[in-house]
Amino acid sequence: MSKLAVIDIGTNSIHMVLAEILPDASFKILDRFKDMTRLGNGVFATRRLSDESMARAMNVLKTLVTLARNKGFERIIAVATSAVREAQNGGEFVAMILEQIGLRVRVISGVEEARLIFLGVKHSIALPDGPTLVVDIGGGSVELIVGNRDGLMHGTSLKLGAIRLTEQCLPKTPPSQAMMRTLATLVTTHLRDAIGSFKMKNFHSLVATSGMAGNVGEVVHLRQTGRPLPQHNLATVLLKHIRSLEAELARSSVKDRLAIPGLDPKRVDTLLPTTVVLRCLLELSGLQQITLCDKAIREGIIYDFIARHREGLKAEQDFPDVRRRNVIGLARRCHAPESHSLHVADLALQLFDQTKREHHLGDQARTWLEYAAILHDVGYHINPRQHHKHAYYLIKHSDLGGLTAEDIDVVANIARYHRRSLPTLKHEEFTSLPPRLQRTVKILASLLRIADGLDRTHFSLIQRLQVKLGKLVTIEVQLTGDAEMELWAAKSRADLFEQVFRRRVQFTGVPMEIRKS
Repeated sequence: MSKLAVIDIGTNSIHMVLAEILPDASFKILDRFKDMTRLGNGVFATRRLSDESMARAMNVLKTLVTLARNKGFERIIAVATSAVREAQNGGEFVAMILEQIGLRVRVISGVEEARLIFLGVKHSIALPDGPTLVVDIGGGSVELIVGNRDGLMHGTSLKLGAIRLTEQCLPKTPPSQAMMRTLATLVTTHLRDAIGSFKMKNFHSLVATSGMAGNVGEVVHLRQTGRPLPQHNLATVLLKHIRSLEAELARSSVKDRLAIPGLDPKRVDTLLPTTVVLRCLLELSGLQQITLCDKAIREGIIYDFIARHREGLKAEQDFPDVRRRNVIGLARRCHAPESHSLHVADLALQLFDQTKREHHLGDQARTWLEYAAILHDVGYHINPRQHHKHAYYLIKHSDLGGLTAEDIDVVANIARYHRRSLPTLKHEEFTSLPPRLQRTVKILASLLRIADGLDRTHFSLIQRLQVKLGKLVTIEVQLTGDAEMELWAAKSRADLFEQVFRRRVQFTGVPMEIRKS
């Protein structure tokens, strides 16, 4: 199956999920990793990422990337959000990651962050027809989204993240009443303006994502029931309980907060502004509870990737080997007749295997023959006339990942000689090959010419063949219909084979029904 690692470089934490994409375009999370690096500490006041926070983040990223690659996850998507996009040295940090780790990080906008979050929510919760309000409280920003089961309606990003609010409004713990009034006014103003910009004002429900909201749910559930929250997804938290928790956090010292059952010690300073945002949002929307969702931006990135790469992912599942997949991809881009090309490849490999004691070529040559057979007709994409020469050009100048320069040279030459003239020292593309590869090209092209002839009508009338080696080479083919055209074409294309193997070739056809009896 296809593997995808997603790394989310947030203001508060760095997350990684390892996912396996399944044939039905769904996915399964294999593992999750998180480290609360506090990359955004101080960034909203200084507009710069500190050297200390960047060093912490770099160490975590090195560990995560190494872990992912060791587990076979070569495809890694990394995104950075509020802290990096707002820092004046955010670009330097991203460049440093690329240089030192080889990881390309995409810094996404707040609106794009909102879109990806909604994708994660939409595939995790059965949204109604009516508008639902979705909030994701991060360290630097709050994404506020309106959507329903049909899709996203509005998405915006507000500078109300928990770390930002703590640094701006809560310089001491516990805060003064004036500090709390300033915080509440700031949050209410921004949320009211955002909701006022939406076309609809009535919402079916409020869905809250992120670890911040999740920890609020954990604390409240433990206080109300005496038991840990069994499942985050679809758990609900009442407005009155959020108000109660906010009041307790506002009057508590750090030591008192750490004694609150269920409170994550790493959120001891950020849970208070989180409760304020949730309370204000519920009051402004007229709703009485939030519904928690445990899926957000990371899952949204996976869904987005699947939607954008559905065709390529299917190709990966059909053709796991990257080299064969890219060869098939080129054939498809050039609209080569796929059933014919694959059938010719099968016949050519049968010839290769049954003449091995004569040519003594190994597995690498067998692979070259298969790829050349799959690509032998791509030249029709340019012009049917001299399509063998066009095939050489297309193969040489296409991006066939996984193939070396030598592989491409050999495959292109084999395809070049699948019809018409034989290899000669007058042909520059052939003579540029070293002598050992010139011999290989002749042998493999001789097999491809015959195989192509044996499917002259493109009806796959010949499925199996048997080669009998002697002073005369007999190729006995099993027929599933009238294949006179195939036998004639194969005989006319046996010239290179007879030259290479220095013996004549004859073809005999045996109806499939007779061989079965």
